[in-house]
Amino acid sequence: MKPKHNCILMFVLVGLFGLNRGWSADPDYWAWANTPPMGWNSWDGFATTVTEAQTRAQADVMKAKLAGHGWNLITVDIQWYEPNATGFDYRQGAKLDMDEFGRLVPATNKFPSAANRQGFKPLADYVHSLGLKFGVHLMRGIPRQAVAAKTPVKGTRFTAADIADTNQTCQWNSDMYGVDMTKPGAQAYYDSVFELFAAWELDFVKVDDLSRPYHQAEIEAIRRAIDRTGRPIVFSTSPGATPVSAGEHIRAHANMWRISDDFWDKWSLLLAQFDRLRDWTPYRGPGHFPDADMLPVGVLQMGKTKTHFKPDEQFTLLTLWSIARSPLILGADLTKLDDFTLALITNDEILAVDQGSTNNRELFHRDGFYGWVADAGSGDQYLALFNTRDVPASAAETSAAVPVKLSELGFQDVCHIRNLWTHQDLGSFTNEFAPRINSHGAGLFRLSR
Repeated sequence: MKPKHNCILMFVLVGLFGLNRGWSADPDYWAWANTPPMGWNSWDGFATTVTEAQTRAQADVMKAKLAGHGWNLITVDIQWYEPNATGFDYRQGAKLDMDEFGRLVPATNKFPSAANRQGFKPLADYVHSLGLKFGVHLMRGIPRQAVAAKTPVKGTRFTAADIADTNQTCQWNSDMYGVDMTKPGAQAYYDSVFELFAAWELDFVKVDDLSRPYHQAEIEAIRRAIDRTGRPIVFSTSPGATPVSAGEHIRAHANMWRISDDFWDKWSLLLAQFDRLRDWTPYRGPGHFPDADMLPVGVLQMGKTKTHFKPDEQFTLLTLWSIARSPLILGADLTKLDDFTLALITNDEILAVDQGSTNNRELFHRDGFYGWVADAGSGDQYLALFNTRDVPASAAETSAAVPVKLSELGFQDVCHIRNLWTHQDLGSFTNEFAPRINSHGAGLFRLSR
């Protein structure tokens, strides 16, 4: 233990130098996700129907093919508590499985190891045995079913009906009411939910319906509930768009937050993320990351489709997410990975940008060309160049030179450049670098002296 006088000195220094300058210590929970999380989520591939067997199969593939590249999170998304969920929609009034305290529990027809009140603990144990982490999705609020039944709030004299805000409902999922955080017993309810999650040894929770409108009180309640468990559960909010005006608040309470609605494999949606990621730049940092949403590559939608993104668009997707340090969450059925997708998501030089770069920012946007830069350490720079221009089908040339003045990146003399996608050293350059980039494509480079 440090001497007491050292602690006193620290408080004096904070008072003299910190508080007067707006400084505050980083919250402990930022250390729980010091780099953007990398993992898999069941939504894009399995919607509301994912089962324990499918989840284990995804974990097995991640361990065998992806873990060595940094992928380590398995997350079961929405409706794991609804026995009869069928796809990408929600059934009004659906029966949900919950315990006597109104807390959602896994439907045992989909997750048989949850029987006998074991919840997700056995599945979490299996995922952990592979050296991976395990998380779940949760809707904001308390089940309407619990409110109707007036289930007790654990450890209190209050019921679900006492704490529910029946005017605060999700526009697209009717399962829950909001929780009125001014009511006695409201915090206790959230505490009880995360007490259960901690007992299941969860590492990650994605809480939905928090961002539009922005539910500040419930976000703060979830933060308190997680902290009270003593377990480092990474907190992700969803969906977007989280208002940029809430940037200071959300980064002080969550590890990652969605910046848009659900992102799918459509070029217009990808194009829109450029400006959103730029706008969130002031709030990006270790332990707190704007989340551009999942990576819809590979086989999606319960095996029915392959991604509609063309190969060049997939390079743009991974390049933008990486240079902007978005969390990287796969949506594909990992058991059906093709060679192209596997190579795309296991390029260690690209993943290193997402995991290890700093000072990430947009450099320019002009005439359909974008440039982003980031510090790579030791004076090196990462440079991402994008050609978002459309090209007519009749065009003879589908690429264009995307020029950048090397002085804009702090290189006044000779600059050595490496292509991170092709693993090629391109040689030495002075004054300008102008690689040809395919329409809807991207390049990611490391520049050194």
